[in-house]
Amino acid sequence: MARHLISSGSTFEWEIGYSRAVVDGDWVFVSGTTGFDYAAMTIAPGVVEQAEQCFRNIVHALEQAGCSLRDTVRVTYMLPDASEFESCWPVLRKYLGEVRPAATMICVGLADPRMRIEIEVTARKAQ
Repeated sequence: MARHLISSGSTFEWEIGYSRAVVDGDWVFVSGTTGFDYAAMTIAPGVVEQAEQCFRNIVHALEQAGCSLRDTVRVTYMLPDASEFESCWPVLRKYLGEVRPAATMICVGLADPRMRIEIEVTARKAQ
């Protein structure tokens, strides 16, 4: 099966040189996704609102790849302020609570100081 690239339409993808997601066979690799609303190129100030938007962006990419959050096997959460992670738990549970993928949270600097969370997922299409 050929490799397939998925774009969100974000200018970041073209400017930096990456894809929102890459489909390779049954595997779907979704790039680190921030809370930007790519249609409006805006970002909410709060980490919880950004987490919600991250998942909306991820769901859209997974749908384009022919799968859903139910197919997620791995998730990485990246936050510049680890103390904000717990406030995101209800959002994480809302989207992945039934799926329960392998997960990691790391504290990192993000590319834009407005970004409060970035989420990356790996999915495997159901057989």
